[in-house]
Amino acid sequence: MNTPIRTGLASFGMSGSVFHAPFIEIHPRFELHSIVERSANKAAAKYPGARILRSFEALLSDPDIDLVIVNTPDTTHYELCGMALEAGKHVVVEKPFVLNVAEGEELVRMARERNLLLAVYQNRRWDGDFLTIREILQAALLGRVVEFHSAYQRYRNFIQENTWKERADHRVGLAYNLGSHMIDQAMTLFGMPSAVYADIDKMRRNSMVDDYYFIHLIYPDGPKVSVRGGYLIREATPRYYVHGEAGSFVKHGMDTQEDMLKAGLSPSLPLWGHEPEAAWGKLCTDINGLLFEGKIQTLPGNYGGFYDDIYRALSTDTPPQADAAEALNVIRVIDAAFESAASGSEVGISTKGYSPTSDAAPAEGDGNKVRE
Repeated sequence: MNTPIRTGLASFGMSGSVFHAPFIEIHPRFELHSIVERSANKAAAKYPGARILRSFEALLSDPDIDLVIVNTPDTTHYELCGMALEAGKHVVVEKPFVLNVAEGEELVRMARERNLLLAVYQNRRWDGDFLTIREILQAALLGRVVEFHSAYQRYRNFIQENTWKERADHRVGLAYNLGSHMIDQAMTLFGMPSAVYADIDKMRRNSMVDDYYFIHLIYPDGPKVSVRGGYLIREATPRYYVHGEAGSFVKHGMDTQEDMLKAGLSPSLPLWGHEPEAAWGKLCTDINGLLFEGKIQTLPGNYGGFYDDIYRALSTDTPPQADAAEALNVIRVIDAAFESAASGSEVGISTKGYSPTSDAAPAEGDGNKVRE
């Protein structure tokens, strides 16, 4: 593609203003063409070169728009993605992709029939700490991996008012909101699990949505993989720990990008996504008989890598890394996790429709292979 990809944002809340617009604005292959802001005028002040529209329909009716970012509340994703695809637009949708597998399958079918890109904004694949773990595993610095655990830890001991995220619907709770990131990361490393065993609950008083989860992804011939999230974790435990036959890697703290973006910093800064040495993870391993114990520098995070990949996909007519057909498997796992939590038993996951975008994805029964 010789001309910039003319992009429209479906909303300008935190997702649009923090996670999308800053990266689209500075990317030489994209043009932040239009922003839907129904009543406020924050977008116009921040991005005077963009058109400000008052409805999603106005965005879709503009023939100049190539790509639509559906970054509206989770419950609207299916409807708005369908409308955008019907209008002939390529689509990036915020996670979670959809709220059930049937919706996702319908959208994937629509995109394929129209030869349109449909990708899910799984930006946490470009967290610096996750990139570092992926590099460590691909370099086999821990030997055969036997355990992988990740945790999102927040402390919010109250019910936040006036937000759809606290309404009585399990599909907008923590397991969908943060669990979709963590499950995607685990599957990026180890592929599709064969089953899950999960505990999902409401821990805060009067909570109407799940605010705690502990989900085991089961790989019969692979590592023990678990993800955890909660709103009542005041003293954080490690963000990640990974154990192997040769050693361990332990990492505290969070990727720096979200805080930098919320502070209004630009991703164009020369040290974007770099982490201070005090936050680096610790590696202890035996490599070819040589014991190493010490800090490992965290690779720089860069959510702009997501849009680099979207440009690559559109310019080469190949699937993006976070192709919706593959991202739908995250929803399959979450659905199984809720079923497991309700029944108190392990729930198998059908691999029907599983279509990884990487040739290096684990084959069935090869859950310990790290994907390239």
